[in-house]
Amino acid sequence: MGGGDRKGIEMVTDEIKGGAFVRQPNRFTDPLTAEAGRYRLLVSLACPWAHRTLIVRRLLGLEDAISVGVVDPIRDERGWRFPQADPVTGATYLSELYLASDPSFTGRYTVPCVWDTQDRRLTTNDFPNITLEFETTLAPLHAEGAPDLYPAALRPEIDEINDLVYRTLNNGVYRAGFATEQYVYEEAARGVFATLDVLEERLATRRYLLGDAVTEADVRLYPTLARFDAAYHGHFKCNLRRLVDYPNLWGYARDLYAIPAFGETTDFDHIKRHYYGTHPHVNPTGIVPIGPLTDWTEPHDRA
Repeated sequence: MGGGDRKGIEMVTDEIKGGAFVRQPNRFTDPLTAEAGRYRLLVSLACPWAHRTLIVRRLLGLEDAISVGVVDPIRDERGWRFPQADPVTGATYLSELYLASDPSFTGRYTVPCVWDTQDRRLTTNDFPNITLEFETTLAPLHAEGAPDLYPAALRPEIDEINDLVYRTLNNGVYRAGFATEQYVYEEAARGVFATLDVLEERLATRRYLLGDAVTEADVRLYPTLARFDAAYHGHFKCNLRRLVDYPNLWGYARDLYAIPAFGETTDFDHIKRHYYGTHPHVNPTGIVPIGPLTDWTEPHDRA
């Protein structure tokens, strides 16, 4: 998919101010409760914020406690749509659930979000905190032997890394890709690579960002790395270097990909079709490139 019918493909101009991309605030921020079967996680396999929730759900063994609904990678002016009516919520478009929860809502309908099947409303679309709630509030529902992704002793360091990575890399690629002024683009793009350089050096002396165990910091970094060469390098003009040009980061990314919770939730087809097919102001033709041809299963040396 790529060319095809592009009528009504969604723009993001409502989020461009002074040539810079500004992400809208999250509307729903209610806390979760540790009740198995109460919540349905709604995601796009293309979205990096949603991807992290799928990784954590899998790592912590929450599959039976929290169901998942997946939208189509192609989004139009009506927002995200389900390939078929979602069997739990009954919605065809994610917008139906937003408006059922708040009829006055006028923003973009974003993933990930969590639907409360008991109260029939959205509980949260607060993407920075959904995984933290999975790791802390929902601890009673974790599978036996599940990893501690947000250990108390490491939280200050995890939070510090997450803040840097979000501002300059996770969100930085969007600021570069959606910029409409040269200086805004250059500032954002240079920040992306400055952070990648810092992370490359950090990973020279440790297997994961905080040492020998995967944490929330790795979960937040990985989705951006998985999309970097496939989408951000070309589509968002973050093209000073590729991920594969960073020996430590590329090995680290393959190391994580080999973990089923990471690799089996990574859908490069959805990623490429979404990014290249739904941003006509960035890619007017909607053509999806056939590359890059990258072997994510290539052995790594991180161990």
